Amino acid sequence: MTTAVVVDAVRTASGKGKPGGALSGTHPVDLLAHTLRALVERNGLDPALVEDVIAGCVTQGGDQSLNIARNAVLAAGFPEGVPATTVDRQCGSSQQAAHFAAQGVIAGAYDIVIAAGVESMSRVPMGLASHGGNPFGGGLLAGRYPEGLIPQGYSAELISARWNLDRETLDRFSARSHRLAAQAAAEGAFDREIVPITVAGGEHRVDETVRPSTSEEGLAGLKPAFVDEGMAARFPEIDWRITPGNSSPLTDGASAALIMSEERANALGLTPRARFHAFAVTGDDPLLMLMGVVPATRKVLERAGLGIDDIDAFEVNEAFAPVPLAWAAEVGADPEKVNRRGGAIAIGHPLGASGGRLLSTLLGVLEATGGRYGLQTMCEGGGMANAMIIERL
Repeated sequence: MTTAVVVDAVRTASGKGKPGGALSGTHPVDLLAHTLRALVERNGLDPALVEDVIAGCVTQGGDQSLNIARNAVLAAGFPEGVPATTVDRQCGSSQQAAHFAAQGVIAGAYDIVIAAGVESMSRVPMGLASHGGNPFGGGLLAGRYPEGLIPQGYSAELISARWNLDRETLDRFSARSHRLAAQAAAEGAFDREIVPITVAGGEHRVDETVRPSTSEEGLAGLKPAFVDEGMAARFPEIDWRITPGNSSPLTDGASAALIMSEERANALGLTPRARFHAFAVTGDDPLLMLMGVVPATRKVLERAGLGIDDIDAFEVNEAFAPVPLAWAAEVGADPEKVNRRGGAIAIGHPLGASGGRLLSTLLGVLEATGGRYGLQTMCEGGGMANAMIIERL
């Protein structure tokens, strides 16, 4: 069987996903194009050798419509013969792109492929693609869920209540995210994964959403973000613990990973950083939609023949603080191995790009610590999750 390896993984530094954010003046096509070009240039790869580019993007409307992956490939100056496709598995879109890319290599469909992702939340607001339409159908879905599905913020509230995660615990974890991310940045731990991008006023190379001064005391003063009387009546266990401070911020960013067969990497004189070891994707309760990470983790560990203690580093997307906390409690993961350089609460969550961001950070953590196996998992809208295990080489 062909071994799929990741030769390199890069990302932009995060920008606040609102007007005036560091990357808000950069069109998402150009944002992704810059990242793709930087990836091949720093690895000395002729882009004509790339057989496909698979890019994640969640809100595929407005500036991100009409197959943004292909538009970015052309904007990057790649040969016109390089194809591209855009995928949407909600927050896990670029992780799914990496799954598809690596699985294509393993199957023999590709020798060299790029998995990427992009989201400009300052220019393309969440939900834009569904404006004027009804994404939930003509009544069959409502017949299955007569009380209706709920937005992710309320799912986070339900998880907090049902796993007994109080406000203090959520805020402590969130402050940790900022502290670890700020420390990693100060130590240069992100330097290898971040590719600078030219913006008005110079180069952007530092995550704009990380706040080194964040404290538990400061977070405790923030008001809940999702208070709703109707939801309170439907779910009386909810007591409103989710705030902007223990949630991931709206963010702009892009990511890209160079994936190929180990044989082709060796022939090109490239040194693989890790091999893909196992993959899993699963569906789960769409009300507790953020907890699909638990069955996905169990499934990928079983496929890999590994136990939770065999994993040296975890990247669990911090869409909301209760997700990694409840996940760790359910699967028995060592909390010290989780998001060692902070997570999305600090670094940001540019939806379609986040899976690639996790991969680039996970590679760096494994290399810095000498760890062998790394596991990353992403919760996704609609009650889904991806999980994969990589092995450092």
